[in-house]
Amino acid sequence: MADYDLTPRMAPNLDRHLVFPLLEFLQERQLYQDEQILKAKIELLNKTNMVDYAMDIYKNLYHTDDVPQDMVDRRAEVVAKLKALEEAAAPLVAFLQNAAAVQELRADKQYNLQMLNERYQIGTEKIDALYHYAKFQFECGNYSGAADYLYQYRALCTNSEKSVSALWGKLAAEILMQNWDIALEELNRLKEIIDSKSFTSPMNQVQSRIWLMHWSLFIFFNHDNGRTQIIDLFNQDKYLNAIQTSAPHLLRYLATAFIVNKRRRPQFKDFIKVIQQEQHSYKDPITEFLACVYVNYDFDGAQKKMKECEEVILNDPFLGKRVEEGNFSTVPLRDEFLENARLFIFETYCRIHIRIDMGVLAEKLNLNYEDAERWIVNLIRSSKLDAKIDSKSGTVTMEPNHPNVYEQLIDHTNALSGRTYKSVSHVLEHVQAQAAR
Repeated sequence: MADYDLTPRMAPNLDRHLVFPLLEFLQERQLYQDEQILKAKIELLNKTNMVDYAMDIYKNLYHTDDVPQDMVDRRAEVVAKLKALEEAAAPLVAFLQNAAAVQELRADKQYNLQMLNERYQIGTEKIDALYHYAKFQFECGNYSGAADYLYQYRALCTNSEKSVSALWGKLAAEILMQNWDIALEELNRLKEIIDSKSFTSPMNQVQSRIWLMHWSLFIFFNHDNGRTQIIDLFNQDKYLNAIQTSAPHLLRYLATAFIVNKRRRPQFKDFIKVIQQEQHSYKDPITEFLACVYVNYDFDGAQKKMKECEEVILNDPFLGKRVEEGNFSTVPLRDEFLENARLFIFETYCRIHIRIDMGVLAEKLNLNYEDAERWIVNLIRSSKLDAKIDSKSGTVTMEPNHPNVYEQLIDHTNALSGRTYKSVSHVLEHVQAQAAR
């Protein structure tokens, strides 16, 4: 299933350190030969300061205890530079480690700069030294230290460009340490900056949104509420436009979130139109499954795609997260996906037919007869289905489903509110653009 591996498309939009977890996953799943993965790791590491790690991989790859001289020289260079940066940042680091001294800091950054300079002889060059030291620590793989120093740097920094750069670094460090709650806070903070009117240029803004969405996948598929929040982010007009324009492969993750999240049905209809529009630029078994069920009403095709979807999920670094339970390991998202995918097929099939043969239905759901009957009984008991089973004739009879006028009114009102908000936003943007001229 390497055909559906998105790592080559994802990597250019990730910090190189964020690519390592993807390579680790691919190596574990054995989608590629070990030699290919190890060479890719070394290529990545050559552009970082993680020289010891690169040496270990080199020894493993070539089955030797010796490493090239350039690696030895590079290690000496990294150690020397780290020491120099540590010395340059030492005065500010010492100040920040002094709890009593830190109490003197205020929310006013200009006051802090003046106070640090007058009382502690710490000028802007020392503050910049902390930034470079933190960045170097990150490149060395010390994510915890880098995150702390970048946080402290942003509290003192008055350079907006470096402050945003430090925030990207902080976000990457928190992701790599798997601090999902903190990472989500940093993600939202960065989104607010990217969406602000003062952002550098429209092109940079779009590119930053694409990066943000790629980085967010680590958080959304590990955070408890992530599957709802990925829809909230990716389905916003500006972000969805960026996906359609430059990163259609991200539709896989939005499609998966919609399938496993039943609370988003009003937005789901519009998303199906996007899937239909983008079939020429991107498709995989997950997006094709939705097209089979909701566009082409091809239930045999949907059944085949469901089997392929399972393989895609198992071999995707974000979707195929394994959970150990005793001596067994499971992939929770796969189980949820297949359960909801069956429900999607069943609901759509039932809209077309009033009386359904249980044997045919079992085949469409990719279940045996007994499992299909048990599955439908459970749906009826949980009030997800208004139907009756005739065991003698082996059929399911659907009850007429009259739409709730009250619910329809709420849905239309919400849709009207959304369109009004978009219209007002476009008008305000136009007025602000005219005023700027």
